[in-house]
Amino acid sequence: MAQSGAMPGIAVRDSADLPMIMKKIRACAFESQDITISQLAIWKRKMKSTKFIQSSEAVEYFRRAKSSEELRLIRKSERITIELLRRIPSVLKPGISERALAWKIEMWARELGAEAMSFDPIVAFGTHTSRPHHQPTTKKLTKGMIVQIDIGVKYRGYCSDRSVVFFTGPIPQDQERAYKAVREAKATAKKAAKRGVSVRKLDRIAREVLKKYDLEEFFTHSLGHGVGLDIHEGVSLSVRAPNEKLQKGEVITIEPGVYFPAKFGIRLEDMVIVK
Repeated sequence: MAQSGAMPGIAVRDSADLPMIMKKIRACAFESQDITISQLAIWKRKMKSTKFIQSSEAVEYFRRAKSSEELRLIRKSERITIELLRRIPSVLKPGISERALAWKIEMWARELGAEAMSFDPIVAFGTHTSRPHHQPTTKKLTKGMIVQIDIGVKYRGYCSDRSVVFFTGPIPQDQERAYKAVREAKATAKKAAKRGVSVRKLDRIAREVLKKYDLEEFFTHSLGHGVGLDIHEGVSLSVRAPNEKLQKGEVITIEPGVYFPAKFGIRLEDMVIVK
């Protein structure tokens, strides 16, 4: 029975009982980003005595600060991801395609105990690295290409997320300079990621580092995001996001990047547990 697998304090009821149950509830919030217009119309028709109120990420707010058990599972998920990244150089040989490498990563993840990838792997070679959300293609690796990898896995429901760059030959001066700037931006932001710091301030800290290298304009996305049961949950680290403050026990990513259209891009990403 479903009840036997439910968490303590959770009662399992037949969905057919919902209209009767809702007669006792005058108002009910719903997650607007997950409910379609047609579904809302059905609810209003079947449960006329209940007022439905549009809400957004109410549940995710309470999931922001992780328990010790949640942090244990996230750390395990992250260890699997780190092991995947450790294995990648062994197969970065001329002739392997982006898709073939992405498939190897997924197979390794399952061998290591992951239940799934937390998002489709981003594997980009050469000029493809200039696209932040590139989807793997049949493009094959040749010696000297820059390689961008952005991956994460799910372990017992909890996600991880990391991005690294590999160089397969002598590093061109412009790539070396960009890598140095992004690495410094990441390290500086990680050091500042503490309880009470606002998400906008953290984003600005990383951008100030890139500005020092005259690269701020090439940083085209937010600094990071919350991670948990979903790969994106809780806060967004951006100057354009609601100006929320970090909570103790929150898990976030720090992922500055710079992108030069049709040339190359570099993104470096770590996960941080807010202290």
